[in-house]
Amino acid sequence: MIRHLLLAASALAVMAASPAAAEVVAITNARILSMGPAGEIPSGTVVIRDGRIEAVGAGIRAPQGARIIDGAGKTVTPGIVATDTDFGVAEVNSVNGTNDGAASTPSLSAAFDVSYGLDPASFVIPVARLGGVTRAIVTPAYGDGSTGRDVLFAGQAAAVHLGQGTDMLMRPGVGMVLDLGANGAARAGGARGSELVLVRAALEDVRWYMRNKAGYDRGDARQLGLSRADLESLIPVVEGRMPLIVLVHRAADIRQVLPLAREEKLKIILDGAEEAWMVAPEIAAARVPVILNPLSNLPGDFETRAASMENAARLNAAGVMLAFQGNGGGHRARETRYNAGNAVAHGLPYEAAIKAITIWPAKIFGLDGAIGSLEAGKDADVVVWDGDPLEPMSRPQAIFIKDGAESRVSVDVGRLPNFAKSKSLV
Repeated sequence: MIRHLLLAASALAVMAASPAAAEVVAITNARILSMGPAGEIPSGTVVIRDGRIEAVGAGIRAPQGARIIDGAGKTVTPGIVATDTDFGVAEVNSVNGTNDGAASTPSLSAAFDVSYGLDPASFVIPVARLGGVTRAIVTPAYGDGSTGRDVLFAGQAAAVHLGQGTDMLMRPGVGMVLDLGANGAARAGGARGSELVLVRAALEDVRWYMRNKAGYDRGDARQLGLSRADLESLIPVVEGRMPLIVLVHRAADIRQVLPLAREEKLKIILDGAEEAWMVAPEIAAARVPVILNPLSNLPGDFETRAASMENAARLNAAGVMLAFQGNGGGHRARETRYNAGNAVAHGLPYEAAIKAITIWPAKIFGLDGAIGSLEAGKDADVVVWDGDPLEPMSRPQAIFIKDGAESRVSVDVGRLPNFAKSKSLV
């Protein structure tokens, strides 16, 4: 099975795909989970023209001359948006030269931008595509691995597409990563109290810098704890234009983060949040979204003593918007849909699980104007499944990814053991 998977990934990576901008594609007779205003359509049509969705609904006729994909017995969804990945910046974890997801320069923290190190030729990408992943959020890590480097911020995240073009960047600067858990406390001197004080001090430095740039240029500045590059990079965070992705796990820490965001007027996203279900009403009241792994259910340390596989269901019941992680960066991002299925098995409504891997992560990172749902005018990020997308045995039959100015369909994947017999759809 591993051999087949590697063969499929390699073939998908090198097989040429023709631009769909020169043709029209109609997926007909399919069950459509639009994740948009159209809701679920038991039998309908999706029309793609020039890299965008032209129409979605029941009773729509395929345009004359369109390439027809018969979706009878199949399910059509938006492409999966994977979060907390290292696509394009980490190839082999044990080989330093293939890892560009973290910096270890003391003078560079918030200014570190993962988008500059993206490699669209990564072998990890086609494997994830076979799991229906079409877009991803690439987040930086701390260069020390866990502790030891005296910096607060890991750097800036980026949104990418997993198409076959040479430029995988969709949007840089979609979030700023800050660890406010035990590891973050260790970087700040070993205590959570010092960590929060340093964060507030850094934000005040940014506000002072914004008011006194001319004085800073003349050398007439008070002592600041961040470099100019870091100060500039934090301006969008202070202004509420860039969300702060806060790595946090235990309920007590979440109760500290929520007032921090309110008092500093920050837009935040909780990441990890294994004990978030314990403070679900407060998170919902603050309108703060949560990124989590639905499989987290064991207390690996004192931060996750109350981890539960019902975390997602309880947060959703409270009204919290969710996004799901895979099981380890980009290398296992294809398992994102499996995690969504497990969340359903532990009480999360099916529709919410699909939203947590499509439209909700798109909304959380401000990308929902282009992706995340099947709606006229949106990018043609579309996956045709041979069954239920949350069933492990289901596979993509066709994958469309809007790649820059074009939309490309990868291949008729079929089932992996029969991959050698599959044909290109374009």
